[in-house]
Amino acid sequence: MVSVGRNEWFVFRRYAEFDKLYNALRKQFPSMNLKIPPKRIFGDNFDPEFIKQRRTGLHEFIQRLVSHPELYHHQDVRDFLQMNKTKNISDVSEDEDDKPTDFDFLKVIGKGSFGKVLLAKRKNDGKYYAIKVLQKRVILNRREQKHIMAERNVLLQNVKHPFLVGLHYSFQTADKLYFVLDFVNGGELFFHLQKERTFPEPRAKFYIAEMASALGYLHSLNIVYRDLKPENILLDYEGHIVLTDFGLCKEGISQTDTTSTFCGTPEIPPPFIPNVTSHHDISNFDPEFTDETVPSSVCWSPGHSFVNASVMEADEAFLGFSYAPPSDDSFQ
Repeated sequence: MVSVGRNEWFVFRRYAEFDKLYNALRKQFPSMNLKIPPKRIFGDNFDPEFIKQRRTGLHEFIQRLVSHPELYHHQDVRDFLQMNKTKNISDVSEDEDDKPTDFDFLKVIGKGSFGKVLLAKRKNDGKYYAIKVLQKRVILNRREQKHIMAERNVLLQNVKHPFLVGLHYSFQTADKLYFVLDFVNGGELFFHLQKERTFPEPRAKFYIAEMASALGYLHSLNIVYRDLKPENILLDYEGHIVLTDFGLCKEGISQTDTTSTFCGTPEIPPPFIPNVTSHHDISNFDPEFTDETVPSSVCWSPGHSFVNASVMEADEAFLGFSYAPPSDDSFQ
C-alpha cells in the first residue's frame, strides 16, 4: 500500500519490477543510499517469514520514494506507483452540487432491478463515467434503502483498490439516485464467457487471483461481498478484472460473525485483453443495452425545473446519500 498524506492506494508489482526501478534510481541518485531486500537464490521463496521480511523491506523502499521530493516527482517513480491514475487521486471539481445536467448521457450499458447504468460524459472536462441511475420509488416500495446506502458506503472505500470499481460522485433528485462510477469498458466476464464458452486454465487462474485480492481487501475492512457472479465482474481496457455492484454487501462482519439473510442474483500480463478502441468505446457491452434509447427523464425531475442535488434532499429515506470527494492537490 502507498500512503501519501490522506491518500492511500494499492499497487501490485513483482519483485523484478522493484529491482528494475531500484537499479535505475541507484545510478541516478547514488548519494541517497536506497535499499531493497536482496534476491534469494537458494531456499523457499514461499516461506512465510521470508515473504514478511521482503514485504516490510519493499514497503520501506516505497515510503522512502514518496517522502523524498526529488524521488517523489521523478517520472519513473510516479509511473511505478500509479500516481497519475485518476482512481487514486481526488482530481474532481470542488463543486459538490453535482446534478444530472452536468452530464451528457450517451448510451444504456446495463439494467438492474432498480434502474439503469448509462455511459455519460461530464460536460466541464469531457471525462467518461458509468452512471447508475436508480428509481427511488422502486427502492422504497421494496424497502431496500438500507442496501443502497450500504452500497454507497462500500463504494467510498473502493478507490483504494485497483480491482474494485470506484465512486467519483453520488447525488440525487426528487425521484432518482445517481452513482457516478468508473467507466470500465472491457465488458462483463459473463459476456466474454458466453462468447467463448470456456477460458484456458492460466486465464481462469489470473482472474481468480485478482478476485481473491479484491475480496481480501473488502474482508480486511470487515465487509462481506455476497454477490460474486460473472455479471458483476468487469474487464478493464488492460484485461484486469474490476468487481462491481455492492448492493448486497454486509458491513461490520468480523471473521467470527455470520449472516442469516438470503442473497441471490502482479507482473504477469493479463492472458486476455479486450478490444477497446477509445475511452468511450462500448462495443464490449451487450447490444441489448446499448441499442436502447437513453430516457429523457434521466436529466429532469418532475415538479422541479432545476434541482440542486446536494441541497435539496427529496425525503428522509436517503438523507446523506449525496457525495463528492474532497479537493486534494497533493499530487500537483
